[in-house]
Amino acid sequence: MTEDKKRTRQPNGRSSIYLGKDGKWHGRVSVGIRDDGRPDRRHVERKTRAEVTAAVRELEKQRDAKTVKKPGKAWTVKAWLTHWIENVAPLAVNDNTMVGYGVAVRKHLIPGLGAHRLDRLKPEHLEAFYAKMQANGSKPATAHQVHRTLRTALNEAVRRGHLGRNPVPLAKAPKTGEYEVEPYTIQEVQRLLKAAEQHRNSARWAVALALGLRQGEVLGLRWEDVDLDGGFLVVRRSRHRPQYAHGCVDPCGRKAAGYCPQRRRTNPELATTKSRAGRRAVGLPEQLVDLLRAHLKAQEGERAAAGKRWEENGLVFPDEHGRSPSHRRDWAEWKALLAEASVRDGRLHDARHTAATVLLILGVPERAVMGLMGWSTTAMAARYQHMVDAVRADVARQVDGLIWRAETGRSNSDDSGADGSRVQFN
Repeated sequence: MTEDKKRTRQPNGRSSIYLGKDGKWHGRVSVGIRDDGRPDRRHVERKTRAEVTAAVRELEKQRDAKTVKKPGKAWTVKAWLTHWIENVAPLAVNDNTMVGYGVAVRKHLIPGLGAHRLDRLKPEHLEAFYAKMQANGSKPATAHQVHRTLRTALNEAVRRGHLGRNPVPLAKAPKTGEYEVEPYTIQEVQRLLKAAEQHRNSARWAVALALGLRQGEVLGLRWEDVDLDGGFLVVRRSRHRPQYAHGCVDPCGRKAAGYCPQRRRTNPELATTKSRAGRRAVGLPEQLVDLLRAHLKAQEGERAAAGKRWEENGLVFPDEHGRSPSHRRDWAEWKALLAEASVRDGRLHDARHTAATVLLILGVPERAVMGLMGWSTTAMAARYQHMVDAVRADVARQVDGLIWRAETGRSNSDDSGADGSRVQFN
């Protein structure tokens, strides 16, 4: 037997190449440790020594780059997404986010890509899938939502070693026509606040326009979260839109569970905000503190008048009986307020966008705006921790000056607002 056909014993952990009794060339590469603590030594076989040498070098390269997939039966896209949506994602995001994930996974991703082996999924598969989605009537924005969900799910597969590299960032998702949001001008904000003064819970709209809280955050706000003496509030929870399951023993014939006569709710009404960016303290402008004090006094009168019909939930903006109003009712009241104030129609979320724009116009640092608005990105989350009290109070004073102390007419010390009004910065 020639020297190159002999199997030379290598030191522990080193790769080996040898000619087997079956006439094929074999290679063995140590790539790490298995879950049970034993060495994870992979085996490859080829017809020639050159071929097996190339295969061994490729395994070594994957080992060094930490992209070697775990041993065992390969995952399919369906199997991984099912495990992720049922066991992994719920631990990291709130119920509202899970609704979007569930639609993307069960309605689009599993039917469209589920049969692929996870480790063989390529960007071209995804691009063909997105094109098919649109051909079947899905909007580009829907494809983008699916794209983002799959990216998140496969990032977790990479982190756990089930996938060497995530193909989603390499795939080209369809272009979307971004919704152009036009923030309300100072004059429009003032007209909205003036019209709101004629209605109960008027401070609810001041909170939206001045602080930019999300709808669920406002509806879930409790008095224990508000420090009127300290001049700030803390966002800790959000009110969720209800989700239902059929409660009927015999099929009721209603396709949507929400219309089932015996429907049962499957998600909690209130839930704590899970993300660090979502849990935040927000400074209150002095004028808003005064509005909230007046609102608290009016609510005490409502509680006394309602008597036993009042349900004490500690909510800042309840309905006439102490309960949290529905998202639909809150939305309807916003639309009615726009019409009453003769302000152009817009989404309730545009009030939040207006608040963010006001802060940026005032020159508030972007990092501070992200903290106040509860935004989070990978880049900013690592740097942003908490707003210090001094910055939070300063931001509150600036918002107070822009919205509630605006003046019209000309003045040498005034600056001009976007709508032509003269805004005094105190």
